[in-house]
Amino acid sequence: MSGGVVQYVGLFLLGVLAGEELIVRYGIHPVLSSLDDRAHLLARQALIRRLRVMVPIVMLPAAALALVGLATVTGPGLALRWATLIAMVVFLLLSFLGTVPINIKVNDWRVDAPPADWKAVIDRWAWIDVLRSTAATAAFLFAVLAVAYGTAS
Repeated sequence: MSGGVVQYVGLFLLGVLAGEELIVRYGIHPVLSSLDDRAHLLARQALIRRLRVMVPIVMLPAAALALVGLATVTGPGLALRWATLIAMVVFLLLSFLGTVPINIKVNDWRVDAPPADWKAVIDRWAWIDVLRSTAATAAFLFAVLAVAYGTAS
């Protein structure tokens, strides 16, 4: 795969990832908070089961292509390609060390008898998710700027 193809496919995947993260963070999760506790937990568990399959299908290739792009794309925009990769590493760390372990716990909760601190756990997840969605969006922005800078030169 040539550097240009890597860059554009990576850009596409980063855009899909950023869009998904923003919709989940600012579209879906505020709605969950407005539901009664049982409905909230049922919906959250259903989302976890669906997104734990769908998100890695996008995020892992996007991260891999950010790395490959750094190694194969030449010319202007190197600092922006580094920024893209760093933002993706932050996103992955926040995912695998932050939200994923929480999601695993939440998925095992009994909706009729969740842990006493379940709302605090959800609040912690939400705080981490703000950082995650910001990192995904930043990675996409840096990638767009890298492509724009590279084509404008």
